[in-house]
Amino acid sequence: MDAEASDAQPRPRWVFIDADACPVKDEVYRVAGRYAVPVRVVANAPMRVPAGLVELVVRPGFGSADDWIAEHAERDDIVITADIPLAARSLAKGARVLDPRGHAFTANNIAEALALREMLEERRRNGEPTSGPAAMTPKDRSRFLSKLDETVNAVRRGT
Repeated sequence: MDAEASDAQPRPRWVFIDADACPVKDEVYRVAGRYAVPVRVVANAPMRVPAGLVELVVRPGFGSADDWIAEHAERDDIVITADIPLAARSLAKGARVLDPRGHAFTANNIAEALALREMLEERRRNGEPTSGPAAMTPKDRSRFLSKLDETVNAVRRGT
């Protein structure tokens, strides 16, 4: 490690993107580039990613990408996912977790999110119709950008 790198402010080791259905990959690349934080895009199939700080990890098979992220995420890494069980597993490892709309999953709210997910899953099993997530809006993207920036800076400050 050179002297310049050792004098740099702390930063997240990685930003992990649960990428197969993630609508904010470009926003992650923009913020990660600003702070020189490397990104691991984890997907079930190959996809195009920008050169530089971005690494593509392909793990075919149902749940394989989630399992890989959960195994590799560490304290103060940032995980971007809408998958609530993956969010819970990542939090248990000490990672910070955001969904694509900028909602932070925390130790204080993950149990409620898991319970709601289970309730909706039960309704679907019983044949009740449930709606999917609303379409992403520019406001959602803006909130995500702001929250990701805030999260990177919180890691840099050690808070």
